[in-house]
Amino acid sequence: MDNGLDLPLLVRQAAQLRVGAFAWLDVLVSALVLVGFMIAEGRRLRLRYVWLPVVGTCTVGVSLGLPLFLLLREIRLEQHMEKRR
Repeated sequence: MDNGLDLPLLVRQAAQLRVGAFAWLDVLVSALVLVGFMIAEGRRLRLRYVWLPVVGTCTVGVSLGLPLFLLLREIRLEQHMEKRR
């Protein structure tokens, strides 16, 4: 609260301990892999709003991006199945 949103201070404090640095690295790798998966799968299924879960992952995190992407993917797969009938 005293420093406001000081991102360099946040990074320094998070990286002081190896456990903290490992946890942040885990979050970063998970987000990067998820974004790659969303882009690849979004192209394959021709998802219209694949940018939305990508933005959600980058701003909030994997806990928003993954469920949102899976919802959009499921809606698209159901639409595809309806067209086959």
